[in-house]
Amino acid sequence: MATTDIRNNVEKALEEIRPFLVSDGGNIKLLSIEDNTVKVQLEGACSGCSVNQMTLKNGVEATIKKYAPEIKEVINVA
Repeated sequence: MATTDIRNNVEKALEEIRPFLVSDGGNIKLLSIEDNTVKVQLEGACSGCSVNQMTLKNGVEATIKKYAPEIKEVINVA
């Protein structure tokens, strides 16, 4: 899959997740995609949330992999 297609699919996944994060006072920003690793930045209430790693892996990463199965990992860059 082309790099632009992967980026578009990751953006679609983030758009699906974003309303849930915003409803809790947070947000997420895509920083980069390198070697099938997505780097994001959790913002607002999400950045200091005690369960943000669970949200990142079980929510964000799972949804991104649904849209872009070639993605291996999603990491938060604080």
